[in-house]
Amino acid sequence: MKKSIMSILMLVIMVLVAGCSSSSTSGGTKVEEDDTLTIAWLPNESGEDLGETRDEIGRILEESTGKKVEHKTTTDYIVAIEAIANGNADLAFLGAQGYIEANNKNDKVQALVVPSGESGTLDDAVYYSWLAVQKENGDTYKNNDEYVIDNIQGKKFSFVSNSSTSGFKVPSTGIVDYFSQQDEYKDLTAEDLLEGGKVKFFSEVLYGGSHQGSAVNLLSGKVDVAAFCDTCVNNYVELADGEENKAGAVYKVKKDAAEPFNTVVDKEFSLISVTPVLNSPFVVNTELVSDETREKILETLTSDEVANNEKIFVPEDTEFSGLFKKKSGDEGLIQVEDDWFNPIRELSK
Repeated sequence: MKKSIMSILMLVIMVLVAGCSSSSTSGGTKVEEDDTLTIAWLPNESGEDLGETRDEIGRILEESTGKKVEHKTTTDYIVAIEAIANGNADLAFLGAQGYIEANNKNDKVQALVVPSGESGTLDDAVYYSWLAVQKENGDTYKNNDEYVIDNIQGKKFSFVSNSSTSGFKVPSTGIVDYFSQQDEYKDLTAEDLLEGGKVKFFSEVLYGGSHQGSAVNLLSGKVDVAAFCDTCVNNYVELADGEENKAGAVYKVKKDAAEPFNTVVDKEFSLISVTPVLNSPFVVNTELVSDETREKILETLTSDEVANNEKIFVPEDTEFSGLFKKKSGDEGLIQVEDDWFNPIRELSK
């Protein structure tokens, strides 16, 4: 009798477990999937202004995979990177540097898709890393008619996070490459830029925690120069003068800008340096997501449904704060392989 009861209990447990998870294989490895997909977001994409976009992506993935989607918003780059690397998230939207760090921690984390360029391909799938100063100080960073970064030495400077591609890795590499050609700074390294002080390259170094935060550090007067990217602030600012993504361009904070820009409405800044950066990927932890589910996710994200969804790819003439801009009409998410990010890896060597 006892044996019979135990057999029944074991059967019930097995049924319950089967109802909560499914077993599949990924690259020959058995994957135990649960019925929820968790997406980790960097601080830049965790704000309320992108809530509808996150929800729309979640809705579409729920329909295609049959799984519930939960969003893990963060206030720190490391939290998002660790979440996908340690198995606390199934998917994540990271910068190239964040993806490389997560992949270094766990090679089961793999890039899935990136937003294309205006051509609809990977050929121009880039955004831009900016070095910006307050508009009234722009001319002090000019040599004749050309903007230069010579005068950033000794200034108060804001990065985003040392895990940010366009908010640290790219600008710090550019600064080191530029100044190390001078005898005085021939031994300068990116590590020398992490902290400020009397004998340091910068007098003070702050971190915004997000691209928005770094921009506000500049516009609120906490720093003289700041690094941040175009795509992360384009929901809050508009071009006031000059050519978009060119040194000398002036941007102005919109009157109805959401937090944290609501405290610096109408403030203006000038670009003194602009560098193209590889677009940011959606990545997947293949230890948690089976081949079958990944194929459904990939098919969905690269579909016309997503590319033409105005809550995800936002038309230029709308005030809606979406994740990506639709300029040519050919933009969409496109599959990408790990080695596409090797140029960013090379910056660390």
